[in-house]
Amino acid sequence: MEKVYSPSVARNKEPILEVLKQYLGEDDRVLEIGSGTGEHAIHFAKALPDIHWVTSDVPKNHPMITEWLKFAQLKNIHGPEKLEVGKHDFPEKPFSHVFTANTLHIMSWKECKSFFKLIGKRLREGSVVFIYGPFNYGGEYTSESNKSFDLSLKGRNEKSGIRGFEDVCKGMNKAGFKLLKDHEMPANNRLLIFERLPYGKL
Repeated sequence: MEKVYSPSVARNKEPILEVLKQYLGEDDRVLEIGSGTGEHAIHFAKALPDIHWVTSDVPKNHPMITEWLKFAQLKNIHGPEKLEVGKHDFPEKPFSHVFTANTLHIMSWKECKSFFKLIGKRLREGSVVFIYGPFNYGGEYTSESNKSFDLSLKGRNEKSGIRGFEDVCKGMNKAGFKLLKDHEMPANNRLLIFERLPYGKL
């Protein structure tokens, strides 16, 4: 199987990396949920050799990820692990952080809530969650391109769609997280940074 390339990864990998550098330290173990082609994982693991990056996705995407991992030959990148939100738990090893890109608008809102609940249960106090993608604010699209994208998503699956920033924050708060930062990204996307609060502090 030939490697699959994602144009969106080519556009956003460097801006995302610059934000990750602000939060990730030596020996951090990051679980990426929804690794897609695997290109994000390769770029971040290569640029941050002191962290361990673990890829995961639904089984049908594993061949794409595996091809990229074989190509990269990086010792600090692992997987792919099987993880479908709403069906599977975390891989058994502990993780200090979670990264996910362009997944919330693909999942149904029910699956998004399952995602919040899962990471709330599995991450320890101080763990950081990185959520990249487009979001609506105050019930409004931030651009015409996001509006068109949302309509195309709903045309393929009525349960998909761009999520509201306020709804995501509410769901993450309920799962035990606080918003640290809302970073502006290229092409009308955002990178939301959440930190796991101490248990019992909800």
